[in-house]
Amino acid sequence: MEYEIPAKVQVFGEDIQEHQLKYHDREVLVSKEFTFDSAHHLHCYEGKCKSLHGHTYKLQVIMRGKTDHRGITIDFGDMKRIAKERIIDRLDHRYLNEALPPMNTTAENMVVWMYEQLADGLRSEGLYPAVRLAEVRLWETPTSYAAVTSEMMGDAAR
Repeated sequence: MEYEIPAKVQVFGEDIQEHQLKYHDREVLVSKEFTFDSAHHLHCYEGKCKSLHGHTYKLQVIMRGKTDHRGITIDFGDMKRIAKERIIDRLDHRYLNEALPPMNTTAENMVVWMYEQLADGLRSEGLYPAVRLAEVRLWETPTSYAAVTSEMMGDAAR
């Protein structure tokens, strides 16, 4: 395989025009993943998780929408900022039993709370309904996760 150095970098307005930036009018899914470390314990549970312990959680946020005139659904930086402000910064290196509203800190409860936080963020920034949550997944271990979809949350496509 041969690699070539471009002879010229594409210039907006010369080599590509604004009407060419948006290639399609389809909905797409965009996803961003995050990790954070937290401690918790479970109530009314007879097993190892009833004792205080920690996890490196992985959060996957999947959004959907059509692209704008530039071919962008939502800037990945906006996805990161919303998730960091509303979830990651509130939970990273925290005791979840205190950091979250009163609940048993199961992955199943937490993922619903996270979906609500992200949906509120999209609404408050005026991005909804053009951009909507499709699914939120929370891994408690590398092989175990809980997830909710927009349909499960009663927030199906318009």
